[in-house]
Amino acid sequence: MATGRTADLRPTIDAALARRLVDSQFPQWSALPLELLDPAGSDHVIYRLGEDLAVRLPRHAGAIGQAAKESEWLPRLAPHLPLAIPAPVGVGEPDFGYPWPWAVSRWLDGEVASIESLADSSRAAVQLADFLTALQTFVPEDFPVDGPGPGPGARAGARAGARARAREDLAGEPLADRDRETRAAIAKLDGVFDAAAMTELWDAALGAPGWERPPVWFHGDFHTGNLLTVDGRLSAVIDFGGLGIGDPACDLTIAYTLMSPTSRAAFRTALGVDDATWLRGRGWALATGLNAYTSYAAVSPRIAAQTTRQINEALIG
Repeated sequence: MATGRTADLRPTIDAALARRLVDSQFPQWSALPLELLDPAGSDHVIYRLGEDLAVRLPRHAGAIGQAAKESEWLPRLAPHLPLAIPAPVGVGEPDFGYPWPWAVSRWLDGEVASIESLADSSRAAVQLADFLTALQTFVPEDFPVDGPGPGPGARAGARAGARARAREDLAGEPLADRDRETRAAIAKLDGVFDAAAMTELWDAALGAPGWERPPVWFHGDFHTGNLLTVDGRLSAVIDFGGLGIGDPACDLTIAYTLMSPTSRAAFRTALGVDDATWLRGRGWALATGLNAYTSYAAVSPRIAAQTTRQINEALIG
């Protein structure tokens, strides 16, 4: 677990550092040009490496496990999913004063999905439901998410222990863990948004019945910014740093970052979401929207607009 000092660390990342890291650890790509991707996400500085590769350097300690997680799981997930996902090709080591693992993956062409082009698209909503359905039903042979463990024996016990540790690493965060910060954000933003309506939704989401079925896989950060399109059609899902197993309600956030009421209804029908899970999903959309708004709205008009829409759509339901 990161110490407070590590968690607060924000290393300086520039093209010279990225160049040194690539050239020293992946010399086969030393002749390829580096181009900064701007704007990138809040978790990574991203460089395009040549035409076919991307270099991702974590900005903060909260993102340092993503390189290893994606390298382990994305190649196994990819054949089972109906949209493209990143294809890791290497994990770099700390060096030159940069403190964390970093990643190289195949470049995915496309533009970030936009509300203007996809909000009213029931076809896109059903595609996203199909993607989540495929993700939720993925069961790797050596790591079942439910059912009994292996039979007796030392080797079987070792495998069971490895699976238990992996499941612990991938365990989802309960919605209730967001209670304190969400209520603080509601109070802070009273007047910007309807505090009474937000409190009512939040209380209802926390009071909804929990996920009582076997745990399933979820993306964990399933919002508009992590979808790519080509020629206006969905093509890829990116950024699996939140990948885990448990309650899939967190992935319903996409219904409020991207969709209109009409396409949202098509999404819910295609995914077959029950009332309790849908309500918890609204809670996740509210909590993550408030967190992003309080963290970034003052410095990013783009994020302010996106999260304002997310919060208001969650309140609509």
